[in-house]
Amino acid sequence: MVEQHTPRSLIVTFYGAYGRSFDGAVPVSALVRLLGAAGVDAPSVRSSVSRLKRRGFLVPAKAPDGSAGYEPSEEARLLLEDGDRRIYGAVPVSPEWLVAVFSVPEQERNKRHLLRSRLARLGFGAVAPGVWIAPAQLAEETEHTLDRLHLTAYVELFRGAHLGFAPTAEAVARWWDLAALAKQHEEFLDLHEPALRALQSGPEPSPEAAYRTYLTALDSWRRLPYADPGLPRELLPADWPGDRAAAVFAELHARLRDAGARFVQP
Repeated sequence: MVEQHTPRSLIVTFYGAYGRSFDGAVPVSALVRLLGAAGVDAPSVRSSVSRLKRRGFLVPAKAPDGSAGYEPSEEARLLLEDGDRRIYGAVPVSPEWLVAVFSVPEQERNKRHLLRSRLARLGFGAVAPGVWIAPAQLAEETEHTLDRLHLTAYVELFRGAHLGFAPTAEAVARWWDLAALAKQHEEFLDLHEPALRALQSGPEPSPEAAYRTYLTALDSWRRLPYADPGLPRELLPADWPGDRAAAVFAELHARLRDAGARFVQP
């Protein structure tokens, strides 16, 4: 995980954390102020908002004060709601597996690429060509995603147990690159655990400092529950750093989110 808090990523993170709590659209002036506090200059905010508008993530709307603003599209709201369950750990880990089997005609290979990329972004591991697997708690989100992308005609989903022949822990190590996932957790800890230690030993941060620290931590963290889709703990190495990374983010969230909200909407 390379620490790149790009303007576009920070805007998406902002809407996930705070933007949906606004009474209507977020004024452009507020976006400039709030992203400015995270180190993004006004031209970068405006150009990134334009790109997110073209991609269908944001739609223009009047803010309550009558000024120009933006709010998430309906599809973006669904994506953010799916993200809430994943990012904040609200979905319990299932002992079962979700298997996606797909076949896409050669003349529609662009859809094959889209399907593979979306399954990978959801956290699926590859078992064999056209056969992908994930923990079963991802079933609802997977169904939402495939339906939104009009890919359900190419996929069959199955739910059940792994019966062999290799031990499941060995199979999981083939389906996912656990060393790469562990490195991402360790990088998150290197970047954001010091901020937590400072909070634990120092004074309460100002609302602006709480907002800035939380926004950047969330911007880093929100990718990890997709790369590491909630694999059963007993199938992971004993020294798995994901446990500590999750605990660090959970405490940063508990300490900073509401304090940061006082800066967002003073």
